Amino acid sequence: MITGVGTDIVETERIAKAIEKEQGFRELVFSRHEISYCESKADKFQHYAARFAAKEAFFKALGTGWKNGTSFNEVEVVNTENGKPEIRLLGETAITIGSLKSMVSLSHVKHMATAVVIIEY
Repeated sequence: MITGVGTDIVETERIAKAIEKEQGFRELVFSRHEISYCESKADKFQHYAARFAAKEAFFKALGTGWKNGTSFNEVEVVNTENGKPEIRLLGETAITIGSLKSMVSLSHVKHMATAVVIIEY
């Protein structure tokens, strides 16, 4: 049963500026795996922005927003072998939120990135 839907849109430049100027922002928001993935891309900030949007959409879909016991860098966007994005929960965030199934769709262009997340329990 679907229990939540979240969507978010973000300006790529906003994420790029935060990563370049705010020391520790990248590590606070993204997992090591996500950083490695995004850094390997030619348009890395589009990929960072899409993942940021997915994290925001995920917390909106939960219906609680960000809450204690969760961290942005523990909500990880990974790709299957076929390239389909999925959300994987890590660490305390996985314990706090518990078991759920989510679906995610990402899209990005030069200046904008968007994500939709659907959650089922």
